[in-house]
Amino acid sequence: MISIQRLFIITIVAMLVFGCNRTKTKALPEHPNVLFIMIDDLNDYQGAFGGHPQAHTPNIDKLAASGVRFVNAQTNIGLCNPSRNSLFTGVYPHQSKNFGLDKKTSQKLFRNNKTMMEQFSEKGYYLMGSGKLLHSNQKNLWDEWGVQINNYGPFAYDGENQVGHPSVPQPFRSIGDIDGSYAPLSDIPRFKAEEIKGDNAGWAYSGKLDKVFNYIDETNRDLVPDELHAQWAAKRIKEVNAQGAERPFFMGIGFVRPHTPLYAPKRFFDMFPIEELQLPVIKEGDVNDTYYKDNYPVERTKDDKWYTNTSKGQMYSKMLTESYNGNEEEGLKHFLQAYLACVAFVDEQVGIVLDALNESKLAENTIVVLTSDHGWQMGQKQYLFKNSPWENSTRIPLVVKVPGLEPGSVVEQPVSLVDIYPSLVDICNLNENNKKNDHGLPLGGFSFKSLLHNTDAENWDGPKGTLTAIATDVVDYSLGAQTFAYRTQNYRYVIYPNGAEELYNLQNDPHEWNNVASDNAYSSQLMELRAEVKQIVNSNK
Repeated sequence: MISIQRLFIITIVAMLVFGCNRTKTKALPEHPNVLFIMIDDLNDYQGAFGGHPQAHTPNIDKLAASGVRFVNAQTNIGLCNPSRNSLFTGVYPHQSKNFGLDKKTSQKLFRNNKTMMEQFSEKGYYLMGSGKLLHSNQKNLWDEWGVQINNYGPFAYDGENQVGHPSVPQPFRSIGDIDGSYAPLSDIPRFKAEEIKGDNAGWAYSGKLDKVFNYIDETNRDLVPDELHAQWAAKRIKEVNAQGAERPFFMGIGFVRPHTPLYAPKRFFDMFPIEELQLPVIKEGDVNDTYYKDNYPVERTKDDKWYTNTSKGQMYSKMLTESYNGNEEEGLKHFLQAYLACVAFVDEQVGIVLDALNESKLAENTIVVLTSDHGWQMGQKQYLFKNSPWENSTRIPLVVKVPGLEPGSVVEQPVSLVDIYPSLVDICNLNENNKKNDHGLPLGGFSFKSLLHNTDAENWDGPKGTLTAIATDVVDYSLGAQTFAYRTQNYRYVIYPNGAEELYNLQNDPHEWNNVASDNAYSSQLMELRAEVKQIVNSNK
């Protein structure tokens, strides 16, 4: 019989051998495959990230349980184009001055810096892509491109133009065919006789292409782009598995939903009855101690319409409330229903791709990364959009699954999208030189490879927090003209162009309701966070 003392020693040794080493015995190849999944405008509304209690995301949750979940991951800028440019080049927006949709800074960035795809290509990877990856995809970066289609469709079509869905009340519908639209696919756009401007009014993939989107019922309809991308990816994974691959592959799949217009099959809307929906917790007057509204004002025009150059979020919030006769709660519930429906829909597409991978032998040597370009704010602080300096807009899901690592771990150290590039360079043993010429900018982020093996923040070489810029298309590209938010594990700090500051203690104020920047009790934290932001900005010029 083993003595209690000896059993104790054996237990301690086992803990030292197995408990301190989370890596399993089987090693990855030097250049593992990568499946990279981008989901547009996805905030933390998944069960694994706890953003909304009614979210239905079994496939993303299953991936999170099998991989490493970064619970404080953040975007580096809250708009699709500059966020994706930053992610795929590893360069901060404040480095590139790519703060918005302008083409000049984007072209300069790609001319001087290698994209992530070019790094994989230089190591002999076979590159396959489909969907929305870069905001304007450069198909020359890929060996094989999947489905050629307008990723945002279908659209409500009046016979001449893509328009806001006629079931959406005014004035919100007047926002347009993208941001002013939400409805199940079963709600075929039907216009008044005087509104019809040509043949084929109803659903269309794209008015510019004049391609009709056919819908008879839920089982007899055309597929929407995200479904086509998922099916293409699953098909290619199965083919590569059957044929065998001489080269490692990098597959990028970009899903658009829940980006607006919020259209999805009716069964996903049925999951979230309006009368049962739970709105996010919103504090009345929460906007009063914030300074975003002062730096990005929204005004009424002479014809009694809302107008803004930069702050769609404030404008959309006001217009949605007006569309439901001043009932903010009713307006948000209708929008939230459509958003949650689209999240559940895209989760199903993610599942199609992941099932194909997991049912193949490729799963043994394929890294999976799932993330989004930025979050989405659902009415908090009277803001309905992306591109705010607060948590709902900046927080993103980030899951990394590496075969051979113990599943289900959680990283609390804040990381951001700009860290993904150097991390994949590190994990996949790519080239460290990210510049095409002497005008190239250095990588802004840090590799989080060590955090995959040990989630302790002491294994992180990067800054304490993550830096997010507010996207603008202003003429003044000086750093002093920009708004920055800085998120550490315990605090959020915001600095505006006019010098106004916000500070939130996330330990006791997770909803960011109380701006304590003027509280003397936080003066030391405020000074420390100011210095950290300055260091990041100045070290990456």
